[in-house]
Order: sequence, then structure tokens, then C-alpha cells
Amino acid sequence: MSNSSPRNHHTQQAAPGATIARYSPLLAFIMAMATFMQNLDGAIINTSLPAMARSFGVRTLDLSLGVTAYMLASAAISPVSAWLAMKYGEKRVMWVAMLLFTFSSFLCGIAHGLGAFVCARIGQGLAGAVMMPVGMSIILRHTPKSDLLKAQSVTVWPALSAPIIGPVLGGYLTQTVGWRWNFWLNLPVGLIAVFCVLRVVPAEPPEGAPRLDVRGFGLSALSLTCLLSGLQRSAETGTARFVALGLMGIGAVTGVAAIRHLRRHPTPILSLAPLKRASLRYASLYPGLIFRAVFSSAPFLLPLFFQLGFGFSPARAGTWLLAYFCANLGIKPATSAIIRWAGFRNVLFFNGFLVCASLLPFVFLTPDTPAIVLGLSLAFAGMTRSLQLTSLSTIAFADVGQDERSRAASVMSILGQTGSTAGVAITAFCLTVLERVYGHATVSLKELHIAFFITAVFVLVGTLGFGKMPANIGREVSGHGLRR
Repeated sequence: MSNSSPRNHHTQQAAPGATIARYSPLLAFIMAMATFMQNLDGAIINTSLPAMARSFGVRTLDLSLGVTAYMLASAAISPVSAWLAMKYGEKRVMWVAMLLFTFSSFLCGIAHGLGAFVCARIGQGLAGAVMMPVGMSIILRHTPKSDLLKAQSVTVWPALSAPIIGPVLGGYLTQTVGWRWNFWLNLPVGLIAVFCVLRVVPAEPPEGAPRLDVRGFGLSALSLTCLLSGLQRSAETGTARFVALGLMGIGAVTGVAAIRHLRRHPTPILSLAPLKRASLRYASLYPGLIFRAVFSSAPFLLPLFFQLGFGFSPARAGTWLLAYFCANLGIKPATSAIIRWAGFRNVLFFNGFLVCASLLPFVFLTPDTPAIVLGLSLAFAGMTRSLQLTSLSTIAFADVGQDERSRAASVMSILGQTGSTAGVAITAFCLTVLERVYGHATVSLKELHIAFFITAVFVLVGTLGFGKMPANIGREVSGHGLRR
């Protein structure tokens, strides 16, 4: 893909059949809509569980099957997303996945029993697992590298905003018009997104997929489903914890077997070759995986901090979280300029220390803390994490070639999903252990203070990893150090 920016004197040879195009804000926004729909659905459901349980005539805990079904379906189908895109074309796979997700959301809303709801959630999981990597692959195909930072600034906002506004919106809809509208909310967004993909995304012929690597698909799917399921259940007690450890053990063993197979197979279902690229390796493994785990734990930890630690009502806690959300988006206009001025390596390294520092106030905040201090702490945390996540998401594909984009997007999506699940699981496990240590019946402010401190330590460990990153990495994307 050739770089058309006048400030960039480095060009990349376009692969045969590759599309050379300008950056399209509309295309980036369409992909952001798909990601937002998916992330909002995951964040909004938790506030509806009690009302749904009453509607279905089951226990609230029984509805965890819906959450687990989504996650396992998503994990199982993730390895095959790149193959589907090559086989049938990215545009076709994307709009079909969007339509399936939208239809499954409709089925969730009309479900009158637990079984029907779980089946609909499986449909959502299958579609969601395809939407994110294929959408990212479309962005990479149609965006010059010099404009990738602009595109990522648009596409990353759903990951920052949906987990924060989801619980607030979900609680409001559940109390006013009923829990079913939490799912029906996806209908207009999904149908508009499908229409826009059909009209805006350029049609590209399928690249031609090799024969399906059935063994690799089976090993990868089994490994991911067992590992993520075990991580999700790791905070449980008694026999359930042994089951979780067993699942993680099976996931680890089959994961090793899958990696060995994928390395040896001439056309693996999930290529690990993109991980040879330094940018993707730093963003998706160490230290990027640590930051993604931390970012995923924030929407889980902050509501507990306000509701269990401070005794706030859900509505009041949600209002305070808006400060975090607004700061996430407020820094967006300056993000590109900051990265262009300092470069990816300096931003990730020095802003990593700021992310760590942003966690420390939450080790000491109490219900008596002045409102201005609490608001500034949330805003500082939101700004630093937004800058870090945008930088991570963009640098991941900085030196990925045109012919590698689908495989790189799939690897990034799978590792990101693993990191997100691990982040929530580790945080929940820490709170469970601390709760027992202090002998409390439920999580208190003391346990939450320690959890924030542990999170800060993880961030510090991750930040030190960016110190080894080459200073000029991603220069073609950031424009840092290039003549304008």
C-alpha cells in the first residue's frame, strides 16, 4: 500500500491487487460503530441480569450461562476469521457478521426462556468474534500508513466509552422501558452499519484461501475456550476453583500443541508470522498485554470502588464515571499531535508512568475526599489511559505489510480478548483473596485500595518493557522525526 501523505518520504510496495486509497473518516466511523455495538452489548448486560432472571423465572447466577456462551462462542470462532475473510472477501464477511449480530440481538430481546437467550448469545458471540478483526483488516487495507493514526483515533473510542456508559445506560433502560431494550438498542445501529458497509466499503475480490486447517482450528478453538473459561471462573471458590484450574491446565496444554502445529503447518488457520514484526509483538504480547488487561479491569473495578467502597448508589456511581469517560474522549483531539511530536516509543514509555501515577490516588481516596480531588483523579486516569490505548492500537500495525493485515488483525484480536478476560479475572481473584484475608463478608474499601495498588505495580512492570522499544518504531505512521 503506497503512502500518499506529502510529509512521508518512505513508501511501501503495494501487493498485487491492493487498493491504494486515501483515509476515509466515514469508513473508520463505520467500523467504530460495529465495535461500539459489540462492546456496549457486553457492558450493558450486567445491569440487566436481576430483571432478566425474574422474567425467565431463574436465579440471577443462572444467567451467567449467557455471558459464558458469548465468550466461548467468540473464542471458538476467532481463529477462523482471517480464513473466512480470504475465502469470501472482507466486505461480505463483515456485513454478514454485522447482520448476524443484529439479528441475534433481536432474538435476545424476544427470548422468553434461558435456553433461547443462551442460543441467541451464541449467535452474538460468533458474529462478534469476526467483526473486530475483519473490520480492522478493512481499515488497514484502505488507509495509508501515514493516516493510520487518524483512523485509530476514531476506531478506538468504543473500547474506551462503551464499558463506562454501558452500565449507566443499561440501568436506565431496565428501570424505564425494560431490559429487552438493552438488546433492541443494537437494531438501528446494526442495520445502519450494515447499510453503510454495503454502500461505503469498496468491493474487493476474495484473495483465495488455502484448504482449511481443521486440526489447527480444533486445537486453537479448544485451547482458547478452555483457557478463557478457566480464567473467567478463577475467582470462584470451592470445587469451582478446581474446575477453573483444570480448564486453564487443559487450555495451556492444548495451546502448546496448537502453537507447535501452527508453526509447522504450511498454511495454518492462524498464522503466527505477524508476531515477528516488532510493532505487533510489543503491542500484543509484552508489555502490551499487561496494559490491555489493566484497561479491561477498570470498568469492573471503578463501579465496585464507588458502590462498595464509597457506598454510592448505582446512579451516583455512574455519574462520577462520566468524568472518566469525558476525559477519555476529551484527550482525543490532541492524541495525534502528541504522538507525532514525541513518537510512539516515548509516548508509551513516559505515559506508562503517568498511567501508573493515575492509579495511586485511588489507593488513598475515601468517601470524605473533596469532590474536586475525586473528579480530577478520574479525569487524569481517563486521559492517560486513552492516550496509551490509542498508541498501543496504532503501533500494533505500524510495520505490518499489506499481505499480512488479516492474519495480524486476527492475532491481535485473540490476544486482546485473552488479555481482557485475564484482567477482569485477576482483579476478581485478588479481591476474593483479600476479602478472605481480612475476614470481610463482602468487598470493602480496604480491599479495593490494595487492588488499585497491585494494578499500579502491573502497569509499572509493563511500562519498563517499553524502555527496550526502538526509538524510531512506527515512524512511518506517526510522522515523528520525518520532514514535513
